[in-house]
Amino acid sequence: MPDHSIASLFSARRALIGMLHIGALPGSPAQRASVDELIAGTLAEARVYRDAGLHGLMIENMHDRPYLAGAAGPETVAAMAAIGRAVRSEVDLPLGVQVLAAANREALAVALACGASFIRAEAFVYAHVADEGLLQASAGPLLRYRREIGAGHVAIFADVKKKHAAHAITADLDLVETARGAEFFLADGVIVTGVATGRAADPAEVAAVAGAVGIPVLVGSGVTPENIARYPAADGFIVGSAVKRDGCWSSPLDPERVKALASAFANLEPSR
Repeated sequence: MPDHSIASLFSARRALIGMLHIGALPGSPAQRASVDELIAGTLAEARVYRDAGLHGLMIENMHDRPYLAGAAGPETVAAMAAIGRAVRSEVDLPLGVQVLAAANREALAVALACGASFIRAEAFVYAHVADEGLLQASAGPLLRYRREIGAGHVAIFADVKKKHAAHAITADLDLVETARGAEFFLADGVIVTGVATGRAADPAEVAAVAGAVGIPVLVGSGVTPENIARYPAADGFIVGSAVKRDGCWSSPLDPERVKALASAFANLEPSR
């Protein structure tokens, strides 16, 4: 089996991963820029992350609101693969892919085409109701698809009790049991978040999940220079909103905010 540990993927015991929120892609309601223009903008932000010393990057179609539930069109896949390939060619950092919403097969296809190292998967285990609608668990079909296309080297980091979603269907399962379910269904890591983009995860929940599973635990929202030290059990941090101008995910990247977060990360105690 491939080694999907944090150390193997990022050459570090703990990883700081910068989000690249690609502008609205072809076919999405807010699309204005050409693919070439989107590539140029994404590359500019990738260089900022690289120069600040981050360990990895992740591309995401965050501006494609409103998202389709569990799917994305071929135009989205093609554009993200082209952008991902450009990033991989320009910036020598491990790359991840997320295709919203819960378009996990599409994310794997993009990752394979562009040479990415991991994907972020929503709705991996347990059904829930997101703002896109009902999302069904996808682990079984997704892992078989990964085998089918020869993408076993691409790690799958699964959101548990994902943000922007209601979890009344699984109210009798707490976050720890959900994470255990993801581990049992062969996720390569789990991601703990707050309730929405830019909202901080509960440090006690992150610690509880880290103590319950043997796979990497990442914090996937709301990480700031001020609170990053509150997650000593986390193996990685996916950062976006806090490093944008005024802390807003849809604003341009702020190089000074990136440097401040990278500095706070560098001062952390060694990971678990």
